[in-house]
Amino acid sequence: MSAPSVSLHDFAIGQLHDLLRAVGLSNAAESATKLLGEALGPGSRLPLSAIPHWPSFVADDHTPIEFSVALAQNERPAVRMIVESLAEQPGRQANVAEALRVLDGLAARHQVRLGQLDLVRDLFLPEDPQGAFAFWYSLIVQPAVPPAVKVYLNPEARGRESATALVGEALSRLGLGGAFPAVQEHGLRREGLDRFSFFALDLMDESRARVKTYVSHEDAVVADVVRAAAAVPEADQTILADVCELACGGVGPFSRRPLMSSYTFLSGDTERPSGYSVYIPVRDYVQDDLEACERVLAIMARCGLDTTPFVMALASLVQRPLGDGAGLIAHVSLRLGRPKPGVSVYLSSEAYDVTPPRTKALSA
Repeated sequence: MSAPSVSLHDFAIGQLHDLLRAVGLSNAAESATKLLGEALGPGSRLPLSAIPHWPSFVADDHTPIEFSVALAQNERPAVRMIVESLAEQPGRQANVAEALRVLDGLAARHQVRLGQLDLVRDLFLPEDPQGAFAFWYSLIVQPAVPPAVKVYLNPEARGRESATALVGEALSRLGLGGAFPAVQEHGLRREGLDRFSFFALDLMDESRARVKTYVSHEDAVVADVVRAAAAVPEADQTILADVCELACGGVGPFSRRPLMSSYTFLSGDTERPSGYSVYIPVRDYVQDDLEACERVLAIMARCGLDTTPFVMALASLVQRPLGDGAGLIAHVSLRLGRPKPGVSVYLSSEAYDVTPPRTKALSA
């Protein structure tokens, strides 16, 4: 485990250095670690022993950062980080204020474009936001280009009952309202069980930027996810079903943490989204990380992907035997359709704690 006298900031920066080296992105380390340090905020400077004093929902142990490795055929891997900025005195409103302060700095010093965010920020950032979070960053490190920035916003910021209308209005403002009915028809079929949980924007030139809506599927079976994916004609429903079964050990229902769909909108998507992804909380359906690792390797084999980058990434972060916990491998996602298919594996920092292994497997 991490030394308690080390700050979260320094511990996470060290993990990122190791991860980038493991997947062949050492050349991006200087810019990427600087960006991560900015995004974490001043609240990350306290020793690990003094926090978490803010219960971030980014990770199970309340660490406000989660890493992931994105893999695609015939491409070098990318490293991503989900980050919640921490104010010096953390709180929901204070953290949002800190995140927006960081954003102003990023816009001044990096290739960050705020046009699309400005169109919808009043919807998602009321004075007193509700829900588990209000504003998270995604920092994306890819070969040969500067790091990119994405933001996650909460559709439930004005209450769960307002989430669907909020997402519909946001898509309309962004010129994508015509595609919203396809998401409703396929992704929100089960009243009270399917709900919008995230809304995300790439902070880049509008011609290349993605807009993503995320739908959580409570108590779903694989068939529910396959129907959700039908909104995107290019989504391969066979491989989707296979990956869900491999990750969860069955066809459902999945009554623990829910499976999640996301719909990717690109410029000009006036009738339906261009891409679909499924996010599977594999940690909830395995006994320990050893079993989770075996399932991820099986998924990669099914998708025809080289497993080496994942194995190297996992080795760079692991601080314990895989059988001694459940949660280092948190999620696995499958991307289908545009802009490019692939698999991502989400890896926890475990800066604060390790979730113990279960006494028996919890496959559906």
